[in-house]
Amino acid sequence: MDYFLTYTIYVLILSLLMGVSTWQLFKKMGYNPLFAFIPFYNYFIILKETEHSKWWAVLSYVPIVGPIMLTAFHLFLMRHFGKKSFVQTLLTIFLPFIYLAVVNYSKDAEVEKEEALYLSEEEVVAKKKDTFAGSITFAVVFATIIHVFVTQPFGIPTGSMERTLLVGDFLFVNKWTYGFRMPMRPVALPFLQGTVMDTGQKGNPKDDSKSYLEAVKLPYTRILQLKKPQKNDIVVFNYPQDSVHTAIDRKDPYVKRCVAVAGDVLEMRAGRLFVNGKPEVVLGDQQKQHKYIATTGSQLDIPALYKTYGFLPVQETQTQNGFIYDFQGLTDKTAKEIKELPQIIDFKEHIWDKDSAAISYKVNAARDAYTKNIDTTQSIFPVNKKWNQDWYGPLRIPKKGDIVTLNQETLPEYQWIISEYEHHHLENKNGKIYIDGKESTQYTIQQDYYMMVGDNRDASLDARFFGFVPEENIVGSPMFTWMSVQGLFKDGGSTYQADTKVRWDRMFKATNTGELHKTSYWWVAVLILGLFFGWDFIMNLFKKKEEEN
Repeated sequence: MDYFLTYTIYVLILSLLMGVSTWQLFKKMGYNPLFAFIPFYNYFIILKETEHSKWWAVLSYVPIVGPIMLTAFHLFLMRHFGKKSFVQTLLTIFLPFIYLAVVNYSKDAEVEKEEALYLSEEEVVAKKKDTFAGSITFAVVFATIIHVFVTQPFGIPTGSMERTLLVGDFLFVNKWTYGFRMPMRPVALPFLQGTVMDTGQKGNPKDDSKSYLEAVKLPYTRILQLKKPQKNDIVVFNYPQDSVHTAIDRKDPYVKRCVAVAGDVLEMRAGRLFVNGKPEVVLGDQQKQHKYIATTGSQLDIPALYKTYGFLPVQETQTQNGFIYDFQGLTDKTAKEIKELPQIIDFKEHIWDKDSAAISYKVNAARDAYTKNIDTTQSIFPVNKKWNQDWYGPLRIPKKGDIVTLNQETLPEYQWIISEYEHHHLENKNGKIYIDGKESTQYTIQQDYYMMVGDNRDASLDARFFGFVPEENIVGSPMFTWMSVQGLFKDGGSTYQADTKVRWDRMFKATNTGELHKTSYWWVAVLILGLFFGWDFIMNLFKKKEEEN
């Protein structure tokens, strides 16, 4: 169903509930009871009668923000009728339309008018608390609007994009770069992505409390899409194979480089990337890295190397004759310099053998043995190819309108597209393929797909493992780094850890320009902080001036 049609239906249902549960209250306030059923106007009246900013009514049914505002408006209405106790407040918050109806159909519900001259000291204090609570609510709503509809902060916990984006970088992401994807779970806790918290308990992560209401959902739609991801763009997207969250916009966020777009042919040859038969174009800020194995006669001073080169994940193993160092990600320049160290006996890039498939198997529930089932999230995509992360492809990236052939050989390449991303019922039985109950030998691709790969090529869980990224999973692109802290996230795959320190030189620098020297956005930070903290102050000045006049 169309997004806006579904949205309208939800609004009408809420308006009907509002009308049924408050029509008599509207009548007692001196209005036609039918006004209680009119979307937006019903809350406009409540705000007018309770002497709050009437323009807030436009936020009544906005996704994510709406539930917060509706709760506030219901509290305003109940307090207007003298329902101010702690229990009454809780009932209004957690059983809104039920408690509104109880008050609506009671005989003693009357408007409680306040006369400032006759307020007791306790009532004055309570009024100040309400004003403060209103300011806090507005601040939360303002921040939620920015978070949902403009830009969202993300952190970098792993080194897949080193040294372009560093572990411990915190980014603001522009949600409008590739068109704004409308929220698909409109009832949700603000500022949380998928779950409320990780309980840390062993078991299925699906059991963790979700930050959104799964039952209330809207279909995928994207508005004002003026451009699509291009080759070499750094893109934030939702992890396609996240099995914990079925809601697309609630899946774990990933950030990688878009190395191939719909219609391109991607190939890895000895760890080097080729697109449409040509070597990849490397931008000024892009630092590709590869895995190297070093054999030494004595121990290396890894902490000193960390200070020299920054991020340097490495596994150290002592042998009878010295040490072996497994460097997960070195640039060509760094590798050349480390190779010249006097302790080095042998130094070579680790490249998988050609035609050796990278297959991983699932661990059983007791985590003491492997099952016969392939772990598709840790195996090279598609699982029936003799490919690995260094020798990969050629693979054509599906494009909207492509007609692809379906058989037992091609099905692993397209099965996730058909069943998960384009939401068809797929069956493979008795050597035949069925889509929505019909035997099929062809399939028409319904959206564009992309290949997202990390710059740290041998330490990146990327599209070589989880496959194509659907257009509907695209969130946006990083704008700038607002904070960067080295050593904030510990690397479980490294023997050594970086010292904790703030990287002041990276803060408020642009991230997705392709240029070596980044633009500073300190003025944006000052502007946002000024708006956030100064809005309420300015509004109070205007209100005071109106009262004086």
